Amino acid sequence: MKTPPFLPVLIGTGFGAGFSPFAPGTAGALLASIIWVILYFLLPFHILLWATVALVIVFTFAGVWSANRLKLFWGEDPSRIVIDEMIGVWIPLLAVPNNDKWYWYVIAAFVLFRMLDIWKPLGIRKMESLPGGIGVLMDDVLAGVYSFLLLIGVRCLVG
Repeated sequence: MKTPPFLPVLIGTGFGAGFSPFAPGTAGALLASIIWVILYFLLPFHILLWATVALVIVFTFAGVWSANRLKLFWGEDPSRIVIDEMIGVWIPLLAVPNNDKWYWYVIAAFVLFRMLDIWKPLGIRKMESLPGGIGVLMDDVLAGVYSFLLLIGVRCLVG
């Protein structure tokens, strides 16, 4: 069996998180959350929001590209591809407020996203039927959008 090229593997596996022997999708989402928390401490909050948007956009395109390359070696939507989980968790992190309770929202974003990604309600599973790398990523993007909307709703209720 041929070895896939390095760059699609690096991107698709979420910098190697996809090689986790236990729950690679959760490992990818956890890595993305850790990256975001590090950026929270390094960047002004308004810059962090734009950086998060940039991460989502850049890695969505890079993720589709890498998934399309890796399917030739690993098949359709292998568990090692976790860039989709990383993108999916960055989306609800856009709802995190800049206050003393921010960390609870980070935890909620992670948990909500993983629950929706695993259960796949409300049309999320249908996204998997899209062709190629788009189908690999779009179910997680939609789970991320639903998680974002739920967190925004919580922020509106809690204040």
